[in-house]
Amino acid sequence: MKVILRQDLDELGMEGDTLNVAKGYARNYLIPKGLALEANNQNIKLIEMQRKKIDARKIRAKESAEKVRQEIQALEITVFQRVGEEEKLYGSVTSMDIATKMEEKGVSIDRRKIVLDKPIKSLGEYKIPIKLHPEVTGSIKVVVAPEE
Repeated sequence: MKVILRQDLDELGMEGDTLNVAKGYARNYLIPKGLALEANNQNIKLIEMQRKKIDARKIRAKESAEKVRQEIQALEITVFQRVGEEEKLYGSVTSMDIATKMEEKGVSIDRRKIVLDKPIKSLGEYKIPIKLHPEVTGSIKVVVAPEE
């Protein structure tokens, strides 16, 4: 089934994109939640009329993501954790911990944008990627140190 996206969705595409999805996915999830419109002639014309606004919004979002990337490139976050033998952490450092520390430094980022494959479970320095926008990815330096 052809649909037109009304919002940016990481797994599907950007606002205004026309794509083919399964009928059930479109009818049961995308359309009822207002994330997409069925791609009929009327809706296609509607989106084409709104294309300039959509493009301007995309450009503003990318520019703001670039500004945030510049802010976080300079940040270094230190997370203190309890350490056991062989410098293994009792707990782990998760994306939520990193987001909380970033907020303390004055940069507010959704924890879901922090790309952490698995929680950090040992001491050291890590470069953690942060996906700010589909086309903009920054990274932050996280230092995991022992708690005293």
